This record gives sequence, C-alpha cells and structure tokens, in this order.
Amino acid sequence: MQKDKFSSGRIAVSDEFQEVFSHFYFAENNSDITFTKKLLPSYQTIMIFSFGESAYIHSEGDENIEVEKCIVLGPIKKAFDYSQPAGNTILVANFKDDAFYRFFGSAALAENLPIDPNDLMSENCFTALWHKLNGIENKEEQVECILEFCRPYLRKRNPVTGQLIELKNTAYNPIKKVADETKQSERAIQLTHKKQLGYSAKEINRYLRFLKAIEMMQDIACRTSKNDWFEIVGECGYYDQSQLINDFKYYINLTPARYLKLQCSICNPVG
Repeated sequence: MQKDKFSSGRIAVSDEFQEVFSHFYFAENNSDITFTKKLLPSYQTIMIFSFGESAYIHSEGDENIEVEKCIVLGPIKKAFDYSQPAGNTILVANFKDDAFYRFFGSAALAENLPIDPNDLMSENCFTALWHKLNGIENKEEQVECILEFCRPYLRKRNPVTGQLIELKNTAYNPIKKVADETKQSERAIQLTHKKQLGYSAKEINRYLRFLKAIEMMQDIACRTSKNDWFEIVGECGYYDQSQLINDFKYYINLTPARYLKLQCSICNPVG
C-alpha cells in the first residue's frame, strides 16, 4: 500500500538544547502519490528543510508556496495544509519559546508566511547548510549537524523572558507578576513578551486553553465513543460550547467533531 511508503517521526534533542528546540520532525514520502496533511498551530517558529522534490504550503488564500530548500514560518498561530509529493523529504526544526529570537534577534515574523532564513543573516549560510544536510542520509546525523551549526549563533536568554517562560503555565497574570518583581511597567513587559516570544500573553493563554481541550477530547475518545462536551467546556474554562467551537474554527477551521474524524490526516506538533 502507498501509505506504507510514507514514514514520519520525531527526533529528541540532547539536554544541551532542551530550551532551544522542542524536537525535530521528519517525514519521507517514498510512494508514488502526494500526501497532504494539516499542521496544527503550535505557537512555535519552525524552520523547514526540504529535500528531493519540493514540498508545498497551502495558504489561506489558496496560494501554493513552494518549499525548495529551506524556509522559516511562524510563530504558527493557525493551522495550514502542506503537501509532500512523491520523492520529497522534510526535516523540521521546532524552535522553543524565545529560541528563534536568541538566534536571529526577532520573533515577530509574518505569521504563516515563509521567509528565507538567509535574509535574516548577513551571510548566505543556510544554503550551504542545506547542501551539507542533503549529503547526509541518516536523520539523527542531520539533526546533529544542525545543532552544531547553531552553537555559535545562540545568545543568552534575557532574564525577564526567562521569568515569563517559567510562569507561562502557572500564573494567571504573568505580565503583572513579572512587572512587580522587576519594578518595570506592565507595558514594558508586554513589549518584551511580544518581541522575544512572538506573541502576547493573552494570545498564548487562549491557545493553551484550546490545546487543553484537544488533549481532553483525544483522551475521552480513547475511552468512549461519545465526548462529554460539557465536561470539556467546564474543565478548559470556556463559557459555553459555542465558545469552544469558535476557538476550533479560529485555529484550525474545523469543528471539534470534525477534528476528531480527521485526526489521521492532521499533524500535531505538540502532541
């Protein structure tokens, strides 16, 4: 079967890079057909290396964006479709928290629009990196090559950003808490958050609520054929089922029930 000739997986990183990359993802299409999947939002910036035949990203405006060698997207705030034709392989670096800012000095890239990473640096080094990776067959060795390439460019983490990251899943209002602790205005902390992480605290709180809903739905679906929507609404902090549905349509343009039916064709970068 053609599906048996499509392989994908995740590659973990060493402790040295745990706060830089969440993981690397690879997908290889050795079949005779094109595979199209939907990538869920992750609020991470990603760098995609494409080998063999070009991969394609399908934007909201029905534009097909060719991924010939290497592009940057993010932070990924809404789902999008991507296609891998026969003979294509992708390797995706998933930058964690402020890591992209620490490499390139900016996290506020155009959402879901590709950028050539060479345009972010003064030298055409990513084209050279792609050619080096293209000569390596083993995926783990490719990842090691990327990590080695990254070492000289990585800056130290801003202490304020470190506090915001630590509080991301624990504090109701991390902006106010960090502002009080650092004796800075809330506005200044908000600007730091947006500049170095690529999104506001309000945006990430809404996304984390949506992510919790997805995780609960999948957990319930493993135990029973019927979802308890009222349980999900209550546990995740939604006002009602309508607000839950609105979030699903906003992030992935699907209803919750439709999402469950299409899980096999959806790539969850944080799942």
